[in-house]
Amino acid sequence: RFRASRKTRVLDVGGTPFNWSLLPEQPELVFVNLSARKGCDWIIADGRHLPFKDGAFDVVYSNSVIEHLGTMESQRLFADECRRVGLRYYVQTPNKWFPVEPHLITPFIHYLPRSVQRRLLRNFTVWGLVTRPTAQQCESFVQEVRLLDERELNQLFPDSQIWHERVLGITKSLIAVRL
Repeated sequence: RFRASRKTRVLDVGGTPFNWSLLPEQPELVFVNLSARKGCDWIIADGRHLPFKDGAFDVVYSNSVIEHLGTMESQRLFADECRRVGLRYYVQTPNKWFPVEPHLITPFIHYLPRSVQRRLLRNFTVWGLVTRPTAQQCESFVQEVRLLDERELNQLFPDSQIWHERVLGITKSLIAVRL
């Protein structure tokens, strides 16, 4: 469904070259991230304030970034920028209503109030048991991650189709697509 040729200008917001290396033909890629990486064309920028002209890219691609922006307002800025600089876009995010929180690899914790999540992150999530985060890292996680549901994604990308990525019949991820 997502076709790209050598002539397709793609902006990947928050991604890495790996996924693109799997394609039979490499599009013209520009990566935006908060820090530079070696081996490709990187621009250090914030996805909420992209330094490009309107319609500068054929496709804007973003995989599991929008949920890390903390607030609906930040997510709206990000969505507006993706829609502004891309003629087409593909923006994927985990589904809020999938029972397993994908960052913590723990069921149901994301349905609890943030005050309860803070207390449980370190000792009662797979992420916490493996990484042993500090109290500050737990606080940062709770402030940073805001999962979206389909209604919210539709509000952010009103000109899109919403695709569903399913696992065992349950929507794991949502993808806002304008092709």
